Order: sequence, then C-alpha cells, then structure tokens
Amino acid sequence: MLARRFLYLIAGLIVLTLAAGIGWTLFQDQLLRFAFVPNGRFEVNGAGPPPDYAKPAAWLSRPDLPDDSSRWTPAGHSAAARPEVAVFYVPPTTYYSKASWNAPLDNEESRRWLRVFGQSEASAFNGTAMVWAPRYRSATLGTFLTAAPDSARALDLAYGDVARAFDAFLAQTPASRPIILAGHSQGSLHLMRLMKDKVAGTPIARRIVAAYLVGWPISIEADIPALGLPACSAPGQPGCILSWQSFAEPAEPRAIRELFEQSPGLTGKSRKGTTMLCVNPLTGAPGTAALPAANLGALVPRSDFMTADLKPGLIPARCDPSGLLLIGRPPKGFDSYVMPGNNYHVFDYAMFWGNIRADAQARAKAYLTR
Repeated sequence: MLARRFLYLIAGLIVLTLAAGIGWTLFQDQLLRFAFVPNGRFEVNGAGPPPDYAKPAAWLSRPDLPDDSSRWTPAGHSAAARPEVAVFYVPPTTYYSKASWNAPLDNEESRRWLRVFGQSEASAFNGTAMVWAPRYRSATLGTFLTAAPDSARALDLAYGDVARAFDAFLAQTPASRPIILAGHSQGSLHLMRLMKDKVAGTPIARRIVAAYLVGWPISIEADIPALGLPACSAPGQPGCILSWQSFAEPAEPRAIRELFEQSPGLTGKSRKGTTMLCVNPLTGAPGTAALPAANLGALVPRSDFMTADLKPGLIPARCDPSGLLLIGRPPKGFDSYVMPGNNYHVFDYAMFWGNIRADAQARAKAYLTR
C-alpha cells in the first residue's frame, strides 16, 4: 500500500512537471510580461530626479572614487597605474521590478548588481584605460517585453541620463585622450544611439579606440553605417565596433531574432533579412572559430555572485552564419541566470574576460602607435 502511494506521488509530480513545462512553452511570453512589465503608467519623475554628473555620487566608476568596483582584478592581474586611454562604460539592466518603468538611483538591488557588473565587465578594461561608468535611471527589464508607448518613454529617459553623463565625461577628459566605448545589453543599446547622435561625423569619432557594443543585436547593413565606425574585421584593428551574443547549443534565439527584425535600424532601413554583427571575443575577428584553449580566462562566479575566479581554457566560441556566438555545450559554473533558449546573455563579458582584456590592450596599442 505504501509503495503504491509512493508511485502515485511520483506520477503526480511527473504530471505537474510536464504541465508546467507545457505551460511555459505555450505561454512563456505572457508569463514573462505578467512577471516583469509594470502595471502603472510611465512618470517622468517616477524614479526620482535626474542624476547630477558633476557629483561623484552619480557615478559607479570614475578615477577619483575611493570605492570603485571596476578596479577589481583577479589574481595575476592589476589595474594600470597611469593609463593613456579612458573608457566610457554603460552598465546593462540592473532593475527588474514592476514598481516603476525606470530604476531609482537608490534602489538597493540595482546598486548591488551594478557592483557585480562593474567587477565582471568594466574591470576587463582597467589594464588599458581609466574607467568612467555612470549610474543612470535604466529602464526596467519589463520595458523589453512590451511594445507599449511607455516602454519607449522609459528608454528615452534612460538614454537622456547616459547622454548627459557622456557630456560630463568628455568635459573632464583631455581632448587628446583616446576613448573606448563599452556597454552591455541595455547599455549597448544606449551607446548605439549615443554614437549616432554624438560621435558619427564628429572629431570624437577619431578618438575611438574601439566600441564594445555587446549583448544587443546590431545590423551590419541597417545600423553600422549610422554609427560612424566600421565593424571590426581583424584582431588588433583600432577604430571599429565589436558585438556578440552568447548562446550554448542547442540555441533557440527566437526572442532575439524577433527583436532584431521587428525594429528598424538606425539608418531607418529595416533590419529584416540583414546580417547580425558577431565578432568572436576569443579571436577578435568575425569568421574564425576558437577552441577552449584560446580562452585566456573566464570569470566563474562564486555562490555569492560578488566574487569570481579566473579560469582559462574553459569555453570555446564561434560565430554562426546567423550572427550568434555559439559556445558549445552549457559551460559548468554558469548555471544561474541562463535565459530561455540557452541564452548566456548575463555572462557575455565574464566568459571571455581574459580575451576582452587582451583585445582592448591590443587595439589601444595599435591606436596609439598609429
């Protein structure tokens, strides 16, 4: 009798698991929108007043901050003492609440994740450049799950903060100093708009060592011509744009593909049918594949996600014809926060930290030599 009850229990759990899986498969878009899209209307001051970029408190990273997570380095590495280059880094989405369309600057959870990304992303550049990274009222995660007009308003507000931060960065950086632009996810989206508005066709374009627009789909035909720089085609090439989006196999990029094709490019042309930019971070070029041995070090997060260990030789990478960066089977140590479709978006920088660091150094050296 006890054994029969146990079997019924196991059967019930299997049915519930299958039902949950089927429900997720059929209704994942609706479930995600319900979980993350704000119910209220967008308000200009819903996330508080705009940051004052004349004050240190408005920055996650800048050279005079005593507590700056971007200066962190793993064992065997150190930040450059007097770098000749400055990097303007824009963090990804760090706000996931439905309470407002944009992140309040004092939100504790958002500030925690900003420190995580400062260590795992911006730190890759501290061997080459002094890091500047603004705090900004980023659009909440749900902004990217709806086409409602409030979504565009939230992104406009976030971009306004980033644009003002860039102006403040330029005002405090010598005009002779080369610049690296770097972002991830929402940060890359804002940098694309920034390059179109403030870089393309200006003297600033000649100062750009490289632009790392990671974790956002970029069309070679419909976006790149508006950004003022070409796509990178070779390792060590200065004055160009890199981008990639990391997927384990089997990859299911439906959500990325829909986002890519349903919105117009920065040139005004449709992105549908165009080529998505992918530059392999292990090789610095689009067309070459790399085995795990080419990986100079992935930052494998510890359980608290606030610290990580640099481990070389773990993860391969290759750009496939559709523009995805494929990393083979799901890598060990990166199990948390994997997005639907085997999307390793959260780890776009961390999995290739050592190579990004070397890539930035090589492009900066080529720029300075030129």
